[in-house]
Amino acid sequence: MLQNDFSAAFEETTATVNCHLRVHESFDLIVKRQRIGGRRAAFYFTEGLIKDAMLEWMLEFFCSLSEKQVAQAENAQAFLELFVTSPQAGTETSLERFSTAVLSGAVGLIVEGLDKAMIIDPRVYPARAMREPDNDRLLRGSHEGFLESVLSNTALIRRRIRNVHLTFRQFQIGSSSNTDVVLCYIDGLADENRLSRLTKRLEAIDVPSLTMGQESLRECLLPTQPWNPFPRFRHTERPDTAAACLNSGNILLLVDGSPSAMIVPTGIFDYVQDTNDYCFPPMLGTFFRYMRSFVFFLSMMFVPVWYLLQLHEASLPEWTYFIFVNEPNGVSIFLQLVVSEFIIDTLRLASLNTPSVLSNSFAVVGALVLGEFGVSSGIFVPEVVLFMAFSAISNFTQSSYELGFAIKGCRMLILLLTFLFDVWGFAAGVLIVLAVIATTRTIDGYTYLYPLLPFDKQALVSLLVRRQLRPKK
Repeated sequence: MLQNDFSAAFEETTATVNCHLRVHESFDLIVKRQRIGGRRAAFYFTEGLIKDAMLEWMLEFFCSLSEKQVAQAENAQAFLELFVTSPQAGTETSLERFSTAVLSGAVGLIVEGLDKAMIIDPRVYPARAMREPDNDRLLRGSHEGFLESVLSNTALIRRRIRNVHLTFRQFQIGSSSNTDVVLCYIDGLADENRLSRLTKRLEAIDVPSLTMGQESLRECLLPTQPWNPFPRFRHTERPDTAAACLNSGNILLLVDGSPSAMIVPTGIFDYVQDTNDYCFPPMLGTFFRYMRSFVFFLSMMFVPVWYLLQLHEASLPEWTYFIFVNEPNGVSIFLQLVVSEFIIDTLRLASLNTPSVLSNSFAVVGALVLGEFGVSSGIFVPEVVLFMAFSAISNFTQSSYELGFAIKGCRMLILLLTFLFDVWGFAAGVLIVLAVIATTRTIDGYTYLYPLLPFDKQALVSLLVRRQLRPKK
C-alpha cells in the first residue's frame, strides 16, 4: 500500500504543503485559496511558469461549479474525470513529487474532502526565439535549432520522425535541481545492451544538481579517465542532424536547459562527418570527409614534423631547404611556437567576452598587431606565424570544440617531447597519442577507434563514404 501524505483534513494538509514549499519565503511561489462548489480549495503554482490568462480561465471555471456538481466527485480521480480537461493531469499521494511538479511549472490542487492532491500541467516555459545554431550552419535545408526547453526539443524531433517506435524516456536527476533528462532512441534500431547500460548509469547518478547541464551529466556518466582530453559525446544543435542519428541507431540525451543533444556512442571516426556533406552529391560529400580528416591530421602533426626537420637541416637534401627558416632571429623556434599557441588561446578566450558588434574589429586588430607587427619587430619569423595560423584555422573544419582542444593538446605534447628528446621524443609523443586514443572507451564500452577496432567493415564504409539514399524497390 503506497503511503499517502495527503488527507481529507484541508487545513492540516495545506499547512503541511505551505511549510514544505516555503510559500511565505519565496515571492514566486503562489497559493491561491478558492471555493469550488462550496468546498475550500488551494491552488499552488510558480509565477512565470504558467500564463496568467490560462490560470485565470482555470480559476473562473472551477469557481463556476455548483455544490451539486462537485458532490458527484467521490474522490480525486473522479474530480479530474468530471471537471479537468487537460490531458496532462493526475492524482498525487507523495508530498515530494507534488512539490517537484509545482516547482516545475505545474498547478497543484488540493480540495477539501478529497484525500489526494491533483496535478494539472498547463506549464509554458519562457523561451527565446528559434534560430539556426551559430556553430553548426547548413548551406541548404532546415534552419531550425534546439531551444533550452526539453519539451520543445522533443517536439522538433517528433516532427521529423513520425514513428511509433521513437521513444522518449524521462529521468529526473539531482536531489536539489530535479533536472529533466530525456533518453531518446528508436526501439528496434538502438542496441539493447547499450540502452540497458546507459539506463542503469542514469538511474545510479546521485548528485545535488546538474549545475552545468550537459557537461555535468557527461562527468557523471564518464567518471573515469579525467586526464583524457578526447570527447566521448558529440553534440548537435540541429533537430535534423539529431533525427538522422536516431535513424542510424544512435541514442540521444536531452537535458532541460541545454539547447543541444548529446549523441551516443561517439568514436573518433564519427567526427569526419558533417551535415553539409549531404548538401552536395555523394562524390563531393565523400571528398569533403577525406579533406576534413586530412586537414585535421595536419593540424596535429604538421608543426611538430616541421620543427623536427628544423633540428636536422644539415642531414636533409637541398630540395627540402624551402621549408627552413631563411632569416632566423635570436628567439628559438620552439619558444616562438609556444608563445604563438599561448597568444592564439588568449585571443580565443578574449573573443568569448567580446561583444558581437566588435568581433570583426577585434579579429582585424588581433591579426594585424600580433601577426604583422610581431614579424616586423623580430619576435617571430614568418614561417612560425603561417604554420600556427594554419593549425588554428584547421580546428574549425569541424564543429566540435572539444576535439579541437584535444588535438591541440596532442600537438603540444609531441612538440614538447621533440624539443626535449629529438627524434626519440617525437616517436614517443606519437606513440603516446595513439595509445591514448586506442585505450579510450566510449560510453558503451567500445574502443574509440570503432569501427576500425574492432573491425566492422559496413560501419566503417558508411562513415568514410557518403552514400546515396536509394529508395526501396
